[in-house]
Amino acid sequence: MKRNILSSPRLLELKRHRRRVILNKIFIALIGFLAVFSLSAYLFRLDSLNITEIQINGNKVVATEALRETVEEQITGNYFWLFPKTNFLIYPQHKIEIELKNKFKRIKDIFINDKNIKTLEISLTEREAKYTWCGITPELAVKPPSSLGGLTANDQPCYFMDEDGYIFDGAPYFSGTVYFKFYGPQSSGSYFFKQNFKQLIAFKDILLGLGLKPVTLYVTSNGDVEIFLSKGASSRSTVESKIIFKLEADLQNVIENLEAALNTEPLKSKFKNKYSSLLYIDLRFGNKVYDKFLETP
Repeated sequence: MKRNILSSPRLLELKRHRRRVILNKIFIALIGFLAVFSLSAYLFRLDSLNITEIQINGNKVVATEALRETVEEQITGNYFWLFPKTNFLIYPQHKIEIELKNKFKRIKDIFINDKNIKTLEISLTEREAKYTWCGITPELAVKPPSSLGGLTANDQPCYFMDEDGYIFDGAPYFSGTVYFKFYGPQSSGSYFFKQNFKQLIAFKDILLGLGLKPVTLYVTSNGDVEIFLSKGASSRSTVESKIIFKLEADLQNVIENLEAALNTEPLKSKFKNKYSSLLYIDLRFGNKVYDKFLETP
């Protein structure tokens, strides 16, 4: 009896009606979606809503045309084959920023502004070359001191560094000591010992204040820092002079120990009279300062 009721013509017709209603609603919703999708695709393609000009500002070294070509590559094509990437509402702003920074390491900051819908304005600030990084080791055993401050044709290539120790672009050959040079591994991405860099620069500047002339800094594989000193253009000495300390040492204590040693005999007199024969001043052992000069006959 129950089975007959469930299969009655009236109930079956009611089920068919409900199914038709649901299918009609789905069909209407699909038509509506396609209509909205098509209208949106049409509107997104209107010339008045699409970028037609790219303006580049702020670059001094990186070529404008190279920057523009990179941006154009990112806004060429469509999303889902219908929505143009040049539309000012959906252009890939974040991807443009990432691509420019990845391709042009000299770029420090980027600001993108779609200033009047059809014009994409890109303002840049570039990293300023302050120092150079020339590889992991300076190969001092085969280089005379005069080469410590500059490249020769046989040297490994150098790269520019900014004030934060970021390594960003190849450097051309420089004769002399145009840029202070760093050697050692990169510690974090493209940075040279990012956590210690500011302190190392401060230490270098203090050495200048003491009348010394640091030209190269080398961080060894065991965490020692060797700062090589210039003897001056007039010096004929082939002796390499360096100051040695630990990378993780308290640099305030290190500089105080150095100042005290340079103002105390016998180092004070030896440093004044035999500077050209200085081999090293070693500051790795707490308050004890060790020095060595080349013995002359």
